[in-house]
Amino acid sequence: MPELASIASLIKDRGFTCKRCGLCCHDTEGSGLVMVGPREVRAIMAGTGRTWRDVAEPYPVFLEGPGGCIYTFEWALKRDHGHCVFLEGTHCSIYATRPWICRTYPFMLDGDELRISECSGLGGETATTDAVVIAGDLIRRQTEEWVEEARIAGHRGALHAYPGRRIVIDSEGVKTIDP
Repeated sequence: MPELASIASLIKDRGFTCKRCGLCCHDTEGSGLVMVGPREVRAIMAGTGRTWRDVAEPYPVFLEGPGGCIYTFEWALKRDHGHCVFLEGTHCSIYATRPWICRTYPFMLDGDELRISECSGLGGETATTDAVVIAGDLIRRQTEEWVEEARIAGHRGALHAYPGRRIVIDSEGVKTIDP
């Protein structure tokens, strides 16, 4: 696992200040998906009073399993006309409960390597304290994603119990969804 100080140093050297432009919330590179785990969905639900279906949609790539079940892994924030449903103008209406991917964008840890996506906020000055916060969030995000993946793997064996059904496998188990 990468060290907090080294990640923070890389972030500070690259420079980043969120400009709150909202462009990262739009479908600009063909996906526009913000992957979320059940814990994140529930936090957004608690903060907004919305239902699961108002917050999240199944990841759109489905696979065929035993007995004709159709399945996918995980959830994505709901989208509307190519942007996140929580985008209001250029601002996030769920900023306090936004998912890990949103908290850490444009940064991502790929193993021990820091990956950086395109963003208009890159290149400016970053305070050391801000870089440490982002680095800490990246490490927590990576840990949460590993736990999520391990729990999902533990539920894959249940596919045979859902012949002919459309399902989502997440860290909480298997959820059936309407066709």
